[in-house]
Amino acid sequence: MLKQNKYFIYDNQSKVNLIGHIKNILHCMRAYMYKIRLNLSNPVICEKKYRVSICAIFKNEAPYLKEWLEFNHLVGIDHFYMYNNNSEDDFRSVLEPYIKKGWVTLVEWPYNQKQMESYINCIKNFSIETKWLGFIDIDEFIVPKATDNIYDFLRLFERKRGAVNIYWRLYGTSGLVDRDLSGLVSEDFTVCWPKYCDIGKCFYNTAFGFDEHFKKSSQLHHFFWANWRGSNLPPVNIFDKVCVGNRNIATSENFPIQINHYFTKSYKEYAMKCAKGDVYFENNPHDEAYFYRHEMRCTSVDYSAYKYLNKLKLVMEKD
Repeated sequence: MLKQNKYFIYDNQSKVNLIGHIKNILHCMRAYMYKIRLNLSNPVICEKKYRVSICAIFKNEAPYLKEWLEFNHLVGIDHFYMYNNNSEDDFRSVLEPYIKKGWVTLVEWPYNQKQMESYINCIKNFSIETKWLGFIDIDEFIVPKATDNIYDFLRLFERKRGAVNIYWRLYGTSGLVDRDLSGLVSEDFTVCWPKYCDIGKCFYNTAFGFDEHFKKSSQLHHFFWANWRGSNLPPVNIFDKVCVGNRNIATSENFPIQINHYFTKSYKEYAMKCAKGDVYFENNPHDEAYFYRHEMRCTSVDYSAYKYLNKLKLVMEKD
């Protein structure tokens, strides 16, 4: 019997058995101890140049950059640290206006399959400039729901939490085999998984430290362990529940914020995505079978991003 959850679809489901119950008890005990240590932390909160910034690595994604920047800026991202991974398209003409406006810092990153290293580089060089630093991809859009601005959500965690994990809402093709790339991703795709994915992306509170040599830092975008006075501490989720092991706890079906992960877009866009190579995997496992395993779960709709569409369309037209 596989483990089910009221709010989450697990990326890797586990069996409900005695060993599973024992592991869950141990995770709960660890979470309780970590919560005590987090509550005892007392970092100095300083004003910085930016409140919330994003670190993102990209490769040949010029058609999507403008909407991604404008949308995430609308929801409260002040700055973008953009790591170019050997792109061969016309990304510079898209980014240049945003570099001139001061929204974007462009970093050339010509190292294959070095995504985590780009994030560590960003932490070392730029965390001094921003209070919060998130790690998301160009197919991910932040959608605050309980608030309209991501900082209004994150500042609730600023005093005692080193990182916050925001869960994915995974979207499929919405039945589109192909589409006009001038259309808006956030408008064209609304069909999604009925539950949230138990994986998300983390936002790092830079008032805490970071230990790049800690063994759990190998997947820092999914599970960011901050450091406080020599102790590595796990992230909490959007409900302030400590994330250790497979412990993902939601206290309500009303998630206050989500990351819309437009994983496939249309069928042909997914094929183009697979063909261009990957910034993390040397041998990309996302084949057609993987596509259909994802697509078959898309049985619901979510229009949460639509509350920003009028503003988005106006700024896209203005520019």
